[in-house]
Amino acid sequence: MKKSVQTKCFGYPKIGENRELKKALENYWGGKISKEEFIASARRVNLSRLEKQKSAGIDLVSSNDFSLYDFILDLSAMFGVVPERFSGPDDDFDTYFSMARGNDSAVACEMTKWFDTNYHYIVPEINSGFELRKNRPLESHKWARENAGIDTVPCMVGPFTFLKLAKGYREKDFNKLLFELSALYNKALKELEQAGVKTVQTDEPALVLDLTGEEVDALIEAYKILTKDLKELNIHVQTYYESLSAYETIVKELPVDGIGLDFVSNGENLENIRKYGFPNGKKLIAGVVSGRDVWKTDYEETVNLINELTGLTCRKDLIISNSCPLFHLPVSLANEKGRLDDELLRLLAFADERLEELETIKDIVNNEKLLPQNNFEQIRQKFKNPKVFNELSGIDEDNIGRAEKFNVRYQKQQEILNLPLFPTTTIGSYPQTPEVRKTRAARKKGEISKQEYDAFIRTEIKKVIELQEKIGLDVLVHGEFERTDMVEHFAQKLDGFAFTGNGWVQSYGSRCVRPPIIYGDVSRPEKMTVDEIVYAQSLTQKTVKGMLTGPVTILNWSFSRKDIPGKEIAFQIALAIKQEVADLEKAGIKIIQIDEAAFREGMPLKQAKQKHYLDWAVKAFKLTNEDVKPKTQIHTHMCYSEFNEILGSIHAMDADVISIEASRSRGEIIEVFEKINYDQGIGLGVYDIHSPRVPSVREIESVIDGSARAIDRRLFWINPDCGLKTRGYEETVPALENMVLAAGRAREKAMAVNS
Repeated sequence: MKKSVQTKCFGYPKIGENRELKKALENYWGGKISKEEFIASARRVNLSRLEKQKSAGIDLVSSNDFSLYDFILDLSAMFGVVPERFSGPDDDFDTYFSMARGNDSAVACEMTKWFDTNYHYIVPEINSGFELRKNRPLESHKWARENAGIDTVPCMVGPFTFLKLAKGYREKDFNKLLFELSALYNKALKELEQAGVKTVQTDEPALVLDLTGEEVDALIEAYKILTKDLKELNIHVQTYYESLSAYETIVKELPVDGIGLDFVSNGENLENIRKYGFPNGKKLIAGVVSGRDVWKTDYEETVNLINELTGLTCRKDLIISNSCPLFHLPVSLANEKGRLDDELLRLLAFADERLEELETIKDIVNNEKLLPQNNFEQIRQKFKNPKVFNELSGIDEDNIGRAEKFNVRYQKQQEILNLPLFPTTTIGSYPQTPEVRKTRAARKKGEISKQEYDAFIRTEIKKVIELQEKIGLDVLVHGEFERTDMVEHFAQKLDGFAFTGNGWVQSYGSRCVRPPIIYGDVSRPEKMTVDEIVYAQSLTQKTVKGMLTGPVTILNWSFSRKDIPGKEIAFQIALAIKQEVADLEKAGIKIIQIDEAAFREGMPLKQAKQKHYLDWAVKAFKLTNEDVKPKTQIHTHMCYSEFNEILGSIHAMDADVISIEASRSRGEIIEVFEKINYDQGIGLGVYDIHSPRVPSVREIESVIDGSARAIDRRLFWINPDCGLKTRGYEETVPALENMVLAAGRAREKAMAVNS
């Protein structure tokens, strides 16, 4: 009897079709709803996402891939990885959310990017051993069965990836901790088996990183412990974002029943199967529809891939799935009809459409249905701009950059700016109050005129300039009240971008972003920021920074086109930003900040591919400001990420000042600066804006004092670790006041040393 290919889905978006989870979470934090009401809202969102997958016909639906805040934080709580500075049981909401956001007495756990994505996870802190406090996958499976009538596949991040992403332990203890943790996984899995669960998925995206032979050996030993004495339970290990490393060894020797591979990110997994085969008797979970980009699947290409895979493996052992978690995508295209161009809509697929695609592909493969006609290239030709192509061809890549060296420029800048030691500033945005959001919404609906809206924005700018002067900051910003998002704002003013009405994606916790869609060649039709910045500068004798978003960040935080290389798109955006930089300088703006928050995020996961990316990413940034005068100071900002291995590239960007996070990591990045001679300006984020707590002067002082060991005080700037848009003024003002006081004390100490 012919076995049919099955479909599987995992990581379906958690926020709700209309961000119901975000709204409920923020209402709970704000005291507007009770804990019970919040839980009820969350359960409704989870039930809806399960029922959608069931009604779409997905054969294997995942559970435990829903979270109130972060799935890694859930796993930390499950295994008792709770830092000593927090107290309370693992199901205590205060403890759970305090780990994510901090509280009056404890700094939040570190937050960083999940592999090469814009999702942020809460970094586990390993201070002691582990304990199985609660079997969350089992609870999730029971709940799905009772409420949705689905016998789900419980999912959880595997022990190897969890420990690779954790901190606080000695490297030599990795294997010991891995085996100890795997034994607890085994205990949880036995409970799942006893409850009648048939299959469990462990996500191990860390297996696509460069692995040593010792790490592969430890992985295999760990899974022997994890699967020990399991009789009926099937274990599927899911990998994604890149090709599986150590392919031949892992697929053959890992003692599991199935392995998930990403066939969308590149062709390397397919090449490995062609070269080494795939073990008989193991399930191949083939990720054939994208979980990261919004472009419709090419059915012909995908069906050909599946046919080849069935020839290389056994049809009965093949499951088709999404290539990586779907939470990187908006929920549904249903709300975008009438908002997006009809021809562009024909090219797109969000999470709900991925479910439909999986079922369509299954129907084609199993029942030999006809392939739908796509005509993708014919549509794309309408979105191309020959003028932009010609401008790109004129770039001399070997000579991109400013002519004068940093030390010469910085001396000229200091003579003009006349800033003190440890100059204080902020990253750019200030709190977006309900009034700001309400007024922006009124303008969008046409309820107020452009003149009324512009007048309101000017009023807000004036207020924030006065506030910054009162606090005592040295370099000011205009507050960015006219901007919904640091990428969306610029994308709306550039040609080649499209915008959804409800295309929200979770970035962290309750924070959602709405990535623009780059569908055509990018160009700048007119000035984007000059009017607001010049107005802000007219209100003060202090220097006001021009605030822009860099080309690599705009690229990485958008859904970019796939028909041309990312480098080409980044250079198109860089040329547009370059025009804006020139206009700001012409208008007399002395400091221009070009944020590259997502610079690290776009770097390939495998080392062999990183140099090419870093080379063109650095050039794209340098292209934006290569023509400015030496006296114009260029800043950039980078968000939460692992910067240690790319400091050479950061230095090569040749920004006069870079601001970087150093608060949640409690200054650990300083250890890196102690090992290298970083000889350009640097602003360390001395307090965490993602937490509502107000840091004390002493806390900020301790970060400054620790950092001063490694950074030349003449190049040392003081700032928060990110923009202040998500905070309230009741938190922002005292935090900035404390920051200014701490900077003042640092100056006093420096003067005392010199006297």
